[in-house]
Amino acid sequence: MMETEREQHWNNVYATKLPNQVSWTQAIPTIALNYFQLLQLNKQASIIDIGGGESTLVDFLVEQGFENITVLDISTIAIQKVKQRLGDKAKKINWIVTDILNFKPTQKYDVWHDRATFHFLTNHEHINKYVSLVNDFVTKHLIVSTFSTNGPNKCSGLQTMQYSADSLAQKFNANFKLMHHQLHQHQTPFNTTQNFLYGCFNRIK
Repeated sequence: MMETEREQHWNNVYATKLPNQVSWTQAIPTIALNYFQLLQLNKQASIIDIGGGESTLVDFLVEQGFENITVLDISTIAIQKVKQRLGDKAKKINWIVTDILNFKPTQKYDVWHDRATFHFLTNHEHINKYVSLVNDFVTKHLIVSTFSTNGPNKCSGLQTMQYSADSLAQKFNANFKLMHHQLHQHQTPFNTTQNFLYGCFNRIK
């Protein structure tokens, strides 16, 4: 799928579906928030949420007093919806609309968070591009959530990759060490389940 096709796909998803009509919706991103607490970050830590979509993670981070938050998504419509939801608080966030594969960061980030973007990258060139971005622009911590080896191989009509803790760790092991991981049986709004793998990495060099 080409970049313009990916953009059109995700804009169509967010234009036509409510949060309770897509499988990945979480009312409260509990596991991600637990990792943020575990990392004991200061409130000035630079944080980026990759593929934020309509996730409520940014709402909770703002409420907790974090001051340097960036949200990136390929969908203009998703970003607009989150801005509307946040109201005046949206002014506190740095918003970036781009395909992750074309992302050209202008700063480094203490924390890179990604729930369910990485697993949509299914060829080696795209995966390596993502890993290079992480290696070049993440200074301390990486939080990544993908479908596990028991997770689906398609989502939103697109092919996905599945990872074990070992295979996920191997993707980033040149510069990051997997410190904690867990499996999570995500309950979708449709009363089905998707098995996710969460990994929290620390930079080692």
